[in-house]
Amino acid sequence: MFPRLAEQYRALVRDLVMSLQALASSLQKRGHVASCYGCGDGSDSASFVADLGENHMVRFLVSDFGISWIESRDGHELVKLEGAEAIQELHRVAAILQSTLATPQAVVRPAIDSVAPTQLGSRPEAA
Repeated sequence: MFPRLAEQYRALVRDLVMSLQALASSLQKRGHVASCYGCGDGSDSASFVADLGENHMVRFLVSDFGISWIESRDGHELVKLEGAEAIQELHRVAAILQSTLATPQAVVRPAIDSVAPTQLGSRPEAA
């Protein structure tokens, strides 16, 4: 069972790396500042970074060691999510960024704005 789970996770990582590369390329073609860098052979880990404007940026890291989402404004970490929550937040922001291509006045809200007050205590905050 464990070897099968390990292989499924590696396949998930490969799929995420390909999706991040495609997202960065799509955003760059439309004038957004975004990048995606792979490590190793390029399919087993990646770092995706996108500038959301107003000194607001996101970083999505994926590797065999884990998946994380880090959102910051003015150089201060706002929120860090891991695992499934990180993937959900990537999906939310990617959908908003893609929709801003049609309606430039759309605003990307920080992930922390979408977190219920009872959940805030479980999220690490930067000092």
